[in-house]
Amino acid sequence: GGDAAQPRAAGRVRKRRKLRCRRSRGSALAAARGIRRVQILSLRRSLSYVIQGMANIESLNLSGCYNLTDNGLGHAFVQEIGSLRALNLSLCKQITDSSLGRIAQYLKGLEVLELGGCSNITNTGLLLIAWGLQRLKSLNLRSCRHLSDVGIGHLAGMTRSAAEGCLGLEQLTLQDCQKLTDLSLKHISRGLTGLRLLNLSFCGGISDAGLLHLSHMGSLRSLNLRSCDNISDTGIMHLAMGSLRLSGLDVSFCDKVGDQSLAYIAQGLDGLKSLSLCSCHISDDGINRMVRQMHGLRTLNIGQCVRITDKGLELIAEHLSQLTGIDLYGCTRITKRGLERITQLPCLKVLNLGLWQMTDSEKHQLPRPRPVRPPATTAAPALTRHAHVDPQHCRGRGGGHDAEPQARPPFPPVVANMRDHGVKETQRPLSVNCTVCEFV
Repeated sequence: GGDAAQPRAAGRVRKRRKLRCRRSRGSALAAARGIRRVQILSLRRSLSYVIQGMANIESLNLSGCYNLTDNGLGHAFVQEIGSLRALNLSLCKQITDSSLGRIAQYLKGLEVLELGGCSNITNTGLLLIAWGLQRLKSLNLRSCRHLSDVGIGHLAGMTRSAAEGCLGLEQLTLQDCQKLTDLSLKHISRGLTGLRLLNLSFCGGISDAGLLHLSHMGSLRSLNLRSCDNISDTGIMHLAMGSLRLSGLDVSFCDKVGDQSLAYIAQGLDGLKSLSLCSCHISDDGINRMVRQMHGLRTLNIGQCVRITDKGLELIAEHLSQLTGIDLYGCTRITKRGLERITQLPCLKVLNLGLWQMTDSEKHQLPRPRPVRPPATTAAPALTRHAHVDPQHCRGRGGGHDAEPQARPPFPPVVANMRDHGVKETQRPLSVNCTVCEFV
């Protein structure tokens, strides 16, 4: 904090090996030679002034320092800093390829580089990274809007005459890189064969054909395709028919993904631990095709899948006994009966019921609303101490009028009566999120 200059505070900083500075005094920072992790919340002096004397620095977080420029970073990195392993420049919007050249030249030991929101970076910057940062294991390029297939080719070593590439990458985030196409996935599958996590969410330019390239990446464990509008059942078939060993898959908001995808997943991706299908075009029939083969599934997100009914929940409860978390946000066709069945799952810890809508008959069972208490003390009377409920931002719409600002609607009957439906008997903590529940 800002008191790092004081001897007592500086002692505490050395002990925990981490420094978060708003206002810095160079003498104090230079004296703190044991500091290895630095987060700068507001950069009011030059970066070189802040980090001078930190010979053993391993992690530097500059996320959100909007006034950091190429010039400022260039003055800070004038010689090799061999100890630095992680650099976070997320939302440093003035940073350009020039800074990446300096980083590639002097920070060759980097293993983690965060560039999310650095919207002025181009393919040239990726060429510089591919030239100088061969030890890189994790790279975040979220919303770097100028990047194209050419830049991904640089990373994957497709231009060996100019750069070796970052062939040791294990995590790559390309979220919202709108210019990328299936050719990028071809480059990735050929050059980044050790990749374990790939985030392609909101990449509207990739299609089912691109997933065929990824289907034989045996090291890949987590694949995020959220809001990739051109992904359909055919793409999921490609993934399932390959040699993938995925533990996590997210195809939420891919509205061309339907029940047939669940059949493919059951056939070829049955090792999944986490599956997200929010707002996909799936029904109870798809759930029926999937659950019998997915015994290891721990997390299932099917929020806003409006065709799911109590029948689907009963199938889930019957076959997915290892489930620890389920998202039912906005599943408007489920009722108290289905929710009661879900709460009996022996390992369930997290249940999201946001935007769960009640029928008129269930609404009449509700007690009168009570005033909101601080979150630390808010609790439903019938809940045991083994359950946690998050009612924040709940809105009631009884009789067409919003609830008073100082009052919250009561919990749905299945939540209020959870003591009678498994929580007490299982003696396990259960977090129930009723955020933005609407009672109609």
